[in-house]
Amino acid sequence: MTKVLIIDDERAIRSTLREILEYEDYKVIDTDNGIDGLAIIKKEDVDLVLCDIKMSKMDGMEVLTEALAIKPDLPFIMISGHGTIETAVEASKKGAYDFISKPPDLNRLLITVRNALERGTLVTETKVLKRKVSKTRDILGDSEAIQRIKDTIERVAPTDARVLVTGANGSGKELVARWLHEKSPRAGAPLVEVNCAAIPSELIESELFGHEKGSFTSAVKQRIGKFEQAHNGTLFLDEIGDMSLSAQAKVLRALQESKITRVGGEKEITVNVRVIAATNKDLLKEIDAGNFRMDLYHRLSVIIIHVPPLTERKADIPVLARHFCDEVCGEYNMPVKKITDEAMDALKALPWTGNIRELRNMVERLIILSDKAVTDKDVRAFANPSAFLVAASEEIPPVETIATSDSALTGGNVANYDEFLSFQDFKDHTEKEYIKYKLEKNGWNVSKTADEIDIQRSHLYSKIEKFGLKRES
Repeated sequence: MTKVLIIDDERAIRSTLREILEYEDYKVIDTDNGIDGLAIIKKEDVDLVLCDIKMSKMDGMEVLTEALAIKPDLPFIMISGHGTIETAVEASKKGAYDFISKPPDLNRLLITVRNALERGTLVTETKVLKRKVSKTRDILGDSEAIQRIKDTIERVAPTDARVLVTGANGSGKELVARWLHEKSPRAGAPLVEVNCAAIPSELIESELFGHEKGSFTSAVKQRIGKFEQAHNGTLFLDEIGDMSLSAQAKVLRALQESKITRVGGEKEITVNVRVIAATNKDLLKEIDAGNFRMDLYHRLSVIIIHVPPLTERKADIPVLARHFCDEVCGEYNMPVKKITDEAMDALKALPWTGNIRELRNMVERLIILSDKAVTDKDVRAFANPSAFLVAASEEIPPVETIATSDSALTGGNVANYDEFLSFQDFKDHTEKEYIKYKLEKNGWNVSKTADEIDIQRSHLYSKIEKFGLKRES
């Protein structure tokens, strides 16, 4: 339910506004001074504020300024019995959505409230969409290894030097490549990505260099390759250790001469491309095994940046976990949950074979399945995705046991990974079991359960209907 805060030192105005807004099904909180109003804004998840300008303890303009410093996107509607154009302009400059004179006109008030709430929703949705569209995230961490990577990026990015980024899957190689591009003079041109491991060897040359119409059976039209698409920009060759030897030879020629020839074509095309490559393999071992060309390795590895696995920089886990917690809560439009110190210690104890990617998924799982705060008990319970069905009353084994024991996958009433076709299926299943457990624990008292798991009652009813949950007789 939409929550509106009224701050006004006149009881009659507060009562009138409350009556009007509650009739429109808004949840209303009111107070007679700005100091208490700010305390409510800090504590409660308020959607809109109606604030008087002239008040005794704290002026409405001060409340507006301090509140927007806490929650910049919170819509404010200022109200005053001494309204002037100058006052309205000043309120707008300070960030107020609108200004209404006393006594408020009913229709204008409701329209203004509705528009302010819609604007707040649009601002939130825009931020979420921008996060989804913008792929370049910050490189987070205070460890020595991360600082060294950041320093190297600052030095190397402004040049055209080719860079080889090494590291395990999920460690953040792509992010390093993106920042090398973003901080380079080529940032205004495209960054073109090629996953060499995902393209069949017989198609990789066409993908990189393009082809002419009729050059092979399915070549029904001319195709522009990735090298041409990245002209004046950056070409990111991910998992280059999986590229075929024949494609490696052509990439080497393109790097040497800055020219390419489309498959089935005769004309040489000049390209101006900076190449950044990444791999999770030891290319020197691949060279010894005859799977990678030594001359190409030396061409690519002018600068080598190694991204260490998460187990080698566990000091960064709290920073990353809190960032992912804020991000996930923002995406799901829910209050940010606190991760306790004990939970952080439990997270550090995990093996993290999937590195940053695994940590992000883990935090998302904990946000969905935990109560108001993420505890060490939650980490132990949900560290293994199949362990969520273990009854809360049972003794939960230490993190190391869950993380390393095969019995966590097969023993007792735990789910089988193979049951889930996608991660969304798994999330739905865990959410259903969690809600079912909480409802049964609270004797199917929906209001109590909604308060305990910190969601709106209407939202809980929707979940019950979605999952087809029924109280057993």
